[in-house]
Amino acid sequence: MRRAEAVPGGGPVRSPGTGRPTLEAVAERAGVSRATVSRVVNGQTTVAEDLRRAVEAAAAELGYVPHAAARSLVTHRTDSVALILPESPNRVFSDDQFFPSVIRGVATELDAAGKLLVLLTTGSAEARSRAERYAVGGHVDGVMFASLHDADLLPELMMRRGVPVVCNGLPHLAAPCIDVDHVGGVRAAVEFLLAKGRKRIATVAGPQDMVAGRARLDGYRQALADADRRAIVAVGDFTAESGHAGMRQLLADEPDLDAVFVASDLMAHGALQALREAGRSVPGDVAVVGFDDIALATYCDPPLTTVRQPIAEIGRTMARTMLRLLEGHEVEALQILPTKLVVRESA
Repeated sequence: MRRAEAVPGGGPVRSPGTGRPTLEAVAERAGVSRATVSRVVNGQTTVAEDLRRAVEAAAAELGYVPHAAARSLVTHRTDSVALILPESPNRVFSDDQFFPSVIRGVATELDAAGKLLVLLTTGSAEARSRAERYAVGGHVDGVMFASLHDADLLPELMMRRGVPVVCNGLPHLAAPCIDVDHVGGVRAAVEFLLAKGRKRIATVAGPQDMVAGRARLDGYRQALADADRRAIVAVGDFTAESGHAGMRQLLADEPDLDAVFVASDLMAHGALQALREAGRSVPGDVAVVGFDDIALATYCDPPLTTVRQPIAEIGRTMARTMLRLLEGHEVEALQILPTKLVVRESA
């Protein structure tokens, strides 16, 4: 192996072919041993303060950046955290603004903490296998999951392998979970429709293999039961297409319905289209309420009354919880964020 070469004129010493200042160069500039520099850059506290300042000054002068792989061998940390979304890339980067908002919230907190975000989608068996190998192989310090389905065994598998895990939407695991008040939010929406004098209130529910889908349907059923009203249910999958299909089904089954709670804004967008095609006015003939309060809600025709959930805050709270876990602090097992009814012209 060739030794690092000094640059004529006293410039930084760099490894041949890499253009990077070396650990030896920092040691020479600071007048300390290579071992002292290594302890400083790896965050060890056994170095005298004057030596630490000399090393930090030399590293800044030379533009030295520690090699991430070498440093992780010493610290057993990668300074990166994965966010796994168990959906296909097409779904994650579609019109569903839930995913970008969660990603933004996570990225904001990790960036402030000096951590890297690794985004993984696991919409296929091959993608899940790759994500599993990557996470348990020590490439990240912890893993966060959002938009989980009941059958997804990846969080539990990673916990068994010792990987710190934080989840959104799967509270039966022993991992910390961050979610929103689905039931309370939907109850407020249905009670609002009842107070407006609506008599036959239907729902296009979300997927029943997800906590959000089940909890929102539970909130709808509870509110109607309290008012001694009958539930009228179709089930979608949080996509606009399923909202359109669900609304068509409801109109066929219950032509006299005068209101509908739709379990996501994207599905509500599809439901509004189906109502227009059927010649039903909104909110004159049928009042419509969604859930999420994504930007699309304000652009619907008419603008959508909806239950606001703090999507970006879900991401921020997940990231903050993960950072506390990695620092060895205790965290709450379940954190529930509030929801709020936002009234617009559709109801």
